[in-house]
This record gives sequence, structure tokens and C-alpha cells, in this order.
Amino acid sequence: FAEWVSSLAVKERTRIFTKLDRVETGNLGDHKSVGNGVWEFKFHFGPGYRIYYGEIDNTIILLLCGGDKSSQKKDVKKAKAYWKDWLKRREA
Repeated sequence: FAEWVSSLAVKERTRIFTKLDRVETGNLGDHKSVGNGVWEFKFHFGPGYRIYYGEIDNTIILLLCGGDKSSQKKDVKKAKAYWKDWLKRREA
């Protein structure tokens, strides 16, 4: 996630972090499950940015990766793989 978000323009990063600040207060906005414990935040600006995250017991545990509409399928696969790996390490 950090690598992706740092590649964005300052204005876009600011909007994304503003949204994440709202998430911390419980305002999740436009989000949905993409399966296997991975969720997607959808942003309605730019090229349709998305952030993928893992959740356990209604608590966001880990921001996995980000992308936009054009890379959505690839990003969902990557996020699910990252989440699966994180869960495996957690159990070890």
C-alpha cells in the first residue's frame, strides 16, 4: 500500500488520507467485500482509485494494496494473496 500511495500526486494522496481519517472514525463510505476476507474502498475521483484491506471481526487490520479501475482484477488477486500470506504468518 505505502509504495502505491507514495507514487500518487500530492493532491490525490491528500484525498485518500482524508478518506482514511474518516474510516478511523467509523465512516467507511463506499466499500464492499471482494471475497476471502478482503474488502475494497472505492474512491470517486481520478481514475477510480481503490484500496484493498483485510478485516477481522469488523476491524480493519491491514491496508494491502491500492490501484484504480484499470488494474482492479489484478489488484484484487494481489490483495487476496497478501491477505492469505498475512493470515498464515499470524498463525505461525
